[in-house]
Amino acid sequence: MARRLSFLLGLLFLCSISAWAQSGASLFGGYSYERLDSSPGRNLNGLEFTGQYKFVNFLGIAADLDAHFGNPSEPDARTVHFMVGPQISFPSRVSPFFHVLGGLGHVDLNGSSNTSFATAIGAGIDMRVAPLISWRIIQGDDVITRYFGVIQHNARLSTGLVFRF
Repeated sequence: MARRLSFLLGLLFLCSISAWAQSGASLFGGYSYERLDSSPGRNLNGLEFTGQYKFVNFLGIAADLDAHFGNPSEPDARTVHFMVGPQISFPSRVSPFFHVLGGLGHVDLNGSSNTSFATAIGAGIDMRVAPLISWRIIQGDDVITRYFGVIQHNARLSTGLVFRF
């Protein structure tokens, strides 16, 4: 009886190691550019951070936070987005991925501010540079918002480092 219990516990341990090796977490941080679809349009620079947990080696859930800023010498434009959603990746040394995220966006534009539902549909490419570090060569998103009652399609491009755990 004790041998069977030990065998079953050992088998459960090996299965959990295998499942853990396929899943895992990653953190991305880097530079981000956003083209704000306003009138007139604005070019914004900023930062983007994404945390992802993979349930299996190709499917995970991502939480994305970005902040973009316009001309610092005058009140121009600022945006902040927080979105969550599924991300599908194709794991290899060069790993393409795509995601659909949803959440909230906030804009400060020429002294007026507005909050809206935000959606990001996008894709990118990560390249492994060390065992636990990848370079996000590029990530491109169409960030869809409805600020001040007008639907906008804001282009967002990002690059930076991905740390895997």
